[in-house]
Amino acid sequence: MNKTGKIYVVGIGPGKKADMTFRAYEAMEKSDIIVGYKTYMDLIKEYYPGKEMKNSQMTKEVDRCIDVLKLAKEGKNVALISSGDAGVYGMAGIMLEIADGEVEVEIIPGVTATNAAAAIVGAPVMHDYVTISLSNLLTDWELIKKRLELAAQGDFVVSIYNPKSRGRVTQIEEAREIMLKYKPKTTPVAIVRNAGREDEEHVVTTLDEMLNHEINMLTIVIIGNANTFIKDGKMITPRGYSNKYEY
Repeated sequence: MNKTGKIYVVGIGPGKKADMTFRAYEAMEKSDIIVGYKTYMDLIKEYYPGKEMKNSQMTKEVDRCIDVLKLAKEGKNVALISSGDAGVYGMAGIMLEIADGEVEVEIIPGVTATNAAAAIVGAPVMHDYVTISLSNLLTDWELIKKRLELAAQGDFVVSIYNPKSRGRVTQIEEAREIMLKYKPKTTPVAIVRNAGREDEEHVVTTLDEMLNHEINMLTIVIIGNANTFIKDGKMITPRGYSNKYEY
């Protein structure tokens, strides 16, 4: 009987080797097979020539986890990858739900899309912030709107994932309208596409002007709080040091 393998659920960050943690890189290196959505596999395959890889389709997350569990029970060490952090809209939760206790599962953290995007435009998430996905594939849209409303009311910085797709175009417009109920039109907004990848683009704009810029599924939108400001082209949400110290 084969010895049971191990499952690593790996957050690969934006995808480049320089943006991965050592643990993430090593987990994939010592795995017998790497499994993931094709777009993410394309980002890392150059670092593992000769490594067995298995691509999976979008929306096949449950099947992907079932396959990974089967491979591990056959004695393989398997790296199941997600972009960003595997525990933030990634594969960690569903893999732990499906795992049956017979196979060890280790979660390897990674640089989130919010972290990557924030660093590109400055320091917009220096104070309390929330991440909200506008995808209503698995979450009811009314609940998403409630979360947007409460986050805006609480003056959180709001980082929006999955803001717009080909078949879902009005949600980002509704989200902006909710924000405008509580935030000034001049509130700084960062729009970052393909953070940390070859075709990375970004713009710092305002809540009033944000819809005049291209937004798609590979975009992170960061909406500032009441104190967020722009300095030398960088978006900054102050932590509050200026209220306590002179500098």
